[in-house]
Amino acid sequence: METQVKQVETICSFCGTGCGLDVEVENEQIVKVKGHKENPSSHGETCVKGALGWGYIHSDRRLTEPLIRKNGKLVPASWDEALQLIAHKFSAIKESHGPDAFGCFSSSRSTNELNYLVGKFMRTVIGTNNIDSCNRT
Repeated sequence: METQVKQVETICSFCGTGCGLDVEVENEQIVKVKGHKENPSSHGETCVKGALGWGYIHSDRRLTEPLIRKNGKLVPASWDEALQLIAHKFSAIKESHGPDAFGCFSSSRSTNELNYLVGKFMRTVIGTNNIDSCNRT
């Protein structure tokens, strides 16, 4: 089998700084990451997360389906079953402890539209202002 190596220029997704990364991909697997020298915010530098925090991507331990706890054990579930359980648990927590029992952490790397929806959901559906983000770097 012929080895296919390509370089992909991208932006790090670990925080809001926007560091540039050069990602080396071999046969559709990331094999190396380094800072992109021409990026205006990082000038080729990267933190340890940006340089080394990608190993989870190809892990065989990543979840591929929802899991719910039944009789003390995590078992596979359908998306409908998992979402219904979440809705039920959220409602029960909100009823017994109030909306401020919830908090939400959004991402500076998400789109403005997605962050808006997260805030809107937390304020109108859940009823709390407990919302934060990693916008500070």
